[in-house]
Amino acid sequence: MKSSPFRWSVHGDGKSISPGTVVSPQERLSWGRTIGIGAQHVVAMFGATFLVPLLTGFPPSTTLLFSGIGTILFLIITAGRVPSYLGSSFAFIAPIGAAMNQHGMGGALGGLVMAGAVLAVIGLVVHIAGSHWIQTVMPPVVTGSIVALIGLNLAPTAKTNFEQGAVTGLVTVAAILLAAVLFRGLLGRLSILVGVLTGYLVAVLRGEVDFSAINEAAWIGLPEFHTPEFHVSVIGLFVPVVLVLVAENIGHVKSVAAMTGQDLDPYTGRALMADGVATIIAGTGGGSGTTTYAENIGVMAASKVYSTAAYWVAGIIAVLLSLFPKFGALIATVPPGVLGGAGVVLYGMIGILGVRIWVQNRVNFANPINLSVAGVSLVVGIANFTWTVGELTFEGIALGTAAALLIFHGMGLIARWRGTEPLDAAEDTGAQPSKLG
Repeated sequence: MKSSPFRWSVHGDGKSISPGTVVSPQERLSWGRTIGIGAQHVVAMFGATFLVPLLTGFPPSTTLLFSGIGTILFLIITAGRVPSYLGSSFAFIAPIGAAMNQHGMGGALGGLVMAGAVLAVIGLVVHIAGSHWIQTVMPPVVTGSIVALIGLNLAPTAKTNFEQGAVTGLVTVAAILLAAVLFRGLLGRLSILVGVLTGYLVAVLRGEVDFSAINEAAWIGLPEFHTPEFHVSVIGLFVPVVLVLVAENIGHVKSVAAMTGQDLDPYTGRALMADGVATIIAGTGGGSGTTTYAENIGVMAASKVYSTAAYWVAGIIAVLLSLFPKFGALIATVPPGVLGGAGVVLYGMIGILGVRIWVQNRVNFANPINLSVAGVSLVVGIANFTWTVGELTFEGIALGTAAALLIFHGMGLIARWRGTEPLDAAEDTGAQPSKLG
């Protein structure tokens, strides 16, 4: 029987989960419990998804609408087999900012559409040919470098916002860090949201928040829509981000497969295509580019519920919330100091996620090729090197990505040709383990 995104069997009695078992993507608990878990997914994605439009100047309600629509499309395209919420991708923050400076919001939206189209094509190729070739083209040393440079490239943006409200920004940073270690379960995983709310409260007390836009907004209405404009000069800004989205989506599918014990490899291509289509649609109407959300994996791991029915609920709730303009206006009142504080933590975390990829895959930096890939690409990305060729402008993320790919494959090719390909360094037999192992 073919998988259907609209059909779920009830797990057990629909009320409880037996020890050692999980609610699979094709199952659900009672609808009351499923709706409650779906609402948890909305809370989990909330802070991060709204932070992207606040940092880039996009309309928050529009971004929320398209994240909900994107989630529903993802569930349909993956035939209800891959549970995921498609929230705003932080990988697009730097390209959107650069494109906005050059061509305004329309140019940034055009870049999102182009990036989504490339991702959808890659998804189609993966669906037909499998995903093994991606590992060959983008091994962990390359993937980790790209993720790291995207996060660290945003450091100047965080500083600019932080300096506009240093006290509020400092409180926001402290609240995020404390929430991560003070609270357990869902609240601990929502440390960014807790920190932003705390910083917002301090900003209100300090008179840094302007509420006039809320009074002017209607209670019910459609979000603010914008149309894309297409410029050749933004291609170099957005296309490199696709490589990060590929890594994120593949990682998400593998994580869910490991936690549910199901073989989801046949759905990897569909997941990539779905995220590509969702990003295209978001770019067409004024929303931010999307990606699968690690925050929601945390909710699934804690609840043991991997039902795609809960994500249908989350997607529908997101769409309904986007139809309240006052809600979107309230989100848009978050001041720069709060955004700067959140950015300090968040951008640093994105950078370290790249390092985690190296660690998890035991990338050997005694190998000069790996060392060169990481070192050169990070400097290019962090310093935001820029190269203009005609109408095309390539900035730090694009050039850093190109550097990582060219150095890895170029040095490897020459080393194999010359017979100088470095071997892994032998273990140091004289080394003693530390207390941390």
